[in-house]
Amino acid sequence: KDMIVVTNTIQIKSGFGEQVAERFKNPKGVHTMPGFAGMELLLDRKEESDELKVVTHWTDKASFDNWVNSDSFKQAHARRAPEGAENAAPAGGAQPMGGTAADGTPASGHAASAASGHPAGAGGHDGSGAPEAGHGAATASAPNPKDLMLGSKLSIHEVLFRLGAE
Repeated sequence: KDMIVVTNTIQIKSGFGEQVAERFKNPKGVHTMPGFAGMELLLDRKEESDELKVVTHWTDKASFDNWVNSDSFKQAHARRAPEGAENAAPAGGAQPMGGTAADGTPASGHAASAASGHPAGAGGHDGSGAPEAGHGAATASAPNPKDLMLGSKLSIHEVLFRLGAE
């Protein structure tokens, strides 16, 4: 009855949408959360940028909020600073990905995670640098996924009704 759909729209450098999408294929926790009802990944290839929409379905808003506040979410959305980086991560070694809130204002801390750190998505996109299938560990030229992401916007919608086959 209170079903919600959460859409995280991620702007990605043109031509890299499928590469970033690969990181969502192996969820790290979202699919085991109580109230999680499903996920779709949509890609729109545009000349100026690719747009990835991570669409999750939840039985209610409380279930989605529980995911955003879970340890699994924090682990899936942490990013590690590269070694020797001047803007190293704070104590703890991981920080949420920043971005803009749904209203376009800069977000920070937990709000940034909720607004642009892919709460609607799955894990596997933590920037850990693990080699992907078909790529050797020595592939130094592979771009860091966080460098490919140009911005994101989170939206939450209540499902009023649904037509079609279940």
